[in-house]
Amino acid sequence: MAYQIAKEFPHDILFEQQGPFVSLYLPTTRYAAEKKKDLIVYKNLLKTVETSLARRYSAKHISVIMQQLTQLEEDKKLWENTLSGMAVLCSPATCVVYLLHDTVSTLAIAADSLHTKPLIQAFQALDQYQLLGLNSREFDLFQGNRNGIDQLPLPPGTPRTITEVLGDQLTHAEQMHVSANNTGQGSTFHGYGGGKPEIDKDTEKFFRFVDRFVTDNYSKASKLPLILVALPEHHPTFAKLSNNPYLLRDGIPGDYTAFTVAQLKEQTRKILDAFHQTKVQNITEHFEQAKANGTGSDSLTMIGKAVVEGKVSLLLIDADKIVPGKVDPLTGKITDRSLDHPDTGDVLDKLAQLAMKSKCEVMVLPSTDMPCDTGIAAIFRF
Repeated sequence: MAYQIAKEFPHDILFEQQGPFVSLYLPTTRYAAEKKKDLIVYKNLLKTVETSLARRYSAKHISVIMQQLTQLEEDKKLWENTLSGMAVLCSPATCVVYLLHDTVSTLAIAADSLHTKPLIQAFQALDQYQLLGLNSREFDLFQGNRNGIDQLPLPPGTPRTITEVLGDQLTHAEQMHVSANNTGQGSTFHGYGGGKPEIDKDTEKFFRFVDRFVTDNYSKASKLPLILVALPEHHPTFAKLSNNPYLLRDGIPGDYTAFTVAQLKEQTRKILDAFHQTKVQNITEHFEQAKANGTGSDSLTMIGKAVVEGKVSLLLIDADKIVPGKVDPLTGKITDRSLDHPDTGDVLDKLAQLAMKSKCEVMVLPSTDMPCDTGIAAIFRF
């Protein structure tokens, strides 16, 4: 098949220059008995796209686009493996499909640029993260997003158990055995010799090594949120000694070796949702301060010019608002036009794409979280 299944965003198709571009979004189902309905919705979207393209483009241009989109319709394997939503981005040269874990609203747009706000919003909610599984015996490191969790391989020779880390310094290493459970009742120490104070000191030394190792070798490079998965009594101990700026305050209580992947994903999602909401609140407060001192704006005209000049550090876009028009990619000048014309797109969406080219952070927020009603807000670089 001529299309690609994409798992990362943004994809190179966003930076192609030769249109026309088609953006399709539709909610899909995970249940086999209802998947025929998804195909019906998709076929109706294709009719909408073909009608829109015919207003401006030649039959040859339309054929190139529609051939790719029709191939998707005929791919039974694709439709058998849909999740909760689908996004299709198509140009004359490329067709990209995103299978989304969250639902999206039905939408079909043919224009001179792609409509990507729903994807930006989906992937900012799919923030990558790292999980540190830790107990008093060993540790493991994982990385994931809402799509899944994978264990990260440690460099060859890396000590990952308390015995390997402390060696001869371990209190009665040959006699101590530690067991833990997922009930939150703590660890049970078996053996003779070596009292609890000495064992606590060993655990603290081990935790300090783990914190330093993860911080220096993973967190500083990835800058991803780090979530601790450990027994309840180990959370305050690790938080107190940790120097990792990416360690989240909230963690997952329990022995990490006893969790299933599904349980970890569910617990992680709750933590990341809360983390994301706090981040949004902090960003909107930052914008209000920036606007007050002249380093931020909610003026579409001013922001358009600043985006193409690379002067925007953070761009906030309203997920629920569409501003029909065209953006000059050289000057940032905005021209009002009707959205149903193939030469017209969503100004907010186009500015988001231009901002991403200049490595600007872009966030798409629901109207209720936006700090203004213009549909766009920016904090400038100076």
